[in-house]
Amino acid sequence: MTKTVEIALEPHEQLATFAAGCFWSVQLNFQRLEGVVDTHVGYINGKTVNPTYREVCNGDSGHAEAVQIKFDENKITYDALVRKFFEIHNPTTLNRQKNDVGTQYRSGIYYHSDEQRDIAEAIKLSEADNFDSEIVTEIEPAGPFYHAEEYHQKYLEKGGQCARVGSTDRIRCYG
Repeated sequence: MTKTVEIALEPHEQLATFAAGCFWSVQLNFQRLEGVVDTHVGYINGKTVNPTYREVCNGDSGHAEAVQIKFDENKITYDALVRKFFEIHNPTTLNRQKNDVGTQYRSGIYYHSDEQRDIAEAIKLSEADNFDSEIVTEIEPAGPFYHAEEYHQKYLEKGGQCARVGSTDRIRCYG
């Protein structure tokens, strides 16, 4: 069962939410960063309440598979997180990442403040020169975030892949 969860933040903590294809590998990429306090995979910016994985995969809910990150802004900046986001996926493919196809795999940055929106838009613009095609990443206000079912949380870590901060081990997504 999916659900929204109220996340407690310390004064030096913020949330960041990104969609970049299958959420398993996206989560592991961010878990490895110094300053990331916690991560959860889930569903964001769709049209139904408490969507299930099946509904999201069928395209029935309109949600994106996403990762919500709690981070310590004294150790890592939102700017650095957005730059990592652009490093770990292809932001020029509409509703697709590698073999995963559908609106749930769209590229998206879901901001939690006007400052985050401004940073995301500026970096998206600066990243345009790094790609041959147009960046299709949507930048939208973060709507309700529904945690995915428990078996999806830290899935690749549970499968034996290294989540240690600073790890550069290749991430293998086997969805």
